[in-house]
Amino acid sequence: MGCFFSKKSKRKSSEKEDRTPTTTTVETTTTSNAVPLGNNTDEAPKQYSWDKREKVDPKDYMLTGLKDVTVGRLPGKLNGQQFVIQECENCNIYVFDHSATITIDDCVNCRIVLGPVKGSVFFRDCKDIKCVVACQQFRTRDCKKMEVFLCCATQPIIESSTGMKFGCFQYFYPELAFHFKDAGLSIFNNNWSNIHDFTPVSGENNWSLLPENSAVLDFVPVPDPESEFKSVRISTDPGRSIVPLTKGGRRKDSEESCLFVFFAGEYTTANARKLIDEVTSKGFMLIQTKDVSMRPEDVKRVFQSNAEDLVEWISRGPVVALELNGDGVVEACKNIANEVFSGTKVYVSDNKNTSSQDVDSFFNFADMQMGL
Repeated sequence: MGCFFSKKSKRKSSEKEDRTPTTTTVETTTTSNAVPLGNNTDEAPKQYSWDKREKVDPKDYMLTGLKDVTVGRLPGKLNGQQFVIQECENCNIYVFDHSATITIDDCVNCRIVLGPVKGSVFFRDCKDIKCVVACQQFRTRDCKKMEVFLCCATQPIIESSTGMKFGCFQYFYPELAFHFKDAGLSIFNNNWSNIHDFTPVSGENNWSLLPENSAVLDFVPVPDPESEFKSVRISTDPGRSIVPLTKGGRRKDSEESCLFVFFAGEYTTANARKLIDEVTSKGFMLIQTKDVSMRPEDVKRVFQSNAEDLVEWISRGPVVALELNGDGVVEACKNIANEVFSGTKVYVSDNKNTSSQDVDSFFNFADMQMGL
């Protein structure tokens, strides 16, 4: 690597010693107008790109030592930065923005809402926490008694933690869909019920699933109307949740399931949500969803005899797949595909005798693809 400054000669250095600054002038064509050279105090100092950056105050990206207050950040305040919450007690904390990572340390009896996190959310040494979280990775260590409404793209991990309860993410505010996109998260990749316990105890359960009818508002209230968050329009209605409400690892109501796959298109997300509305209004259950890319060999392995017609479609982008459950769900989904999505490329299980195999083939592939 080259040096930024050249080594000065001894000769020039000696000349510089004991020398007072002087100003040299050059005569112009008009002898009365002398132009000074050197020591020109009117010349503006050179500015570099790092001089123009907005100064960041670390205090804007942390909440520390708070008690009995409602605090957090409004949309646009974090814009993908890291955030820290520590040593808070009996607080309502709302982070309505996307961030890089969030760590929560030594907090007690707090209600917390975290907007989409591109990386990890890590709870350490926390107790009596109720929260709504969307993230790429979720982890706890040395925590006790937490209730979490979770959207997690990977397998959630608990370590040396007890009394942990999990439910599916159910939340809405107007900017949330954009924050998911900014954080690089898909609303269809949610492994909220697939918990891995690093430190299991024989004969004990360190974690469980919340009752299926659990409502977010029974755990995490909306912000006080007198707080700074009063302008944020929030809904905890499962029907308005950005993330679809799934049954997850709970016992299925029926032995009949159906695989419904949307291939990439301009309205894939909107179509998937429309399908969910259609089938749930008929009494069927949404078990799980996945948003995943496929290669030609993946299509042949998963869809087998139907693969030839589908291979060309995977080059257009990821597919969105849904498992739907209930007696008669296969026939209902085929009817919906013909009546509602006739102009859209989809795959639907053909009959109930092979539909469970369709579901297993696709979601086993998807879990392997995502490292679950």
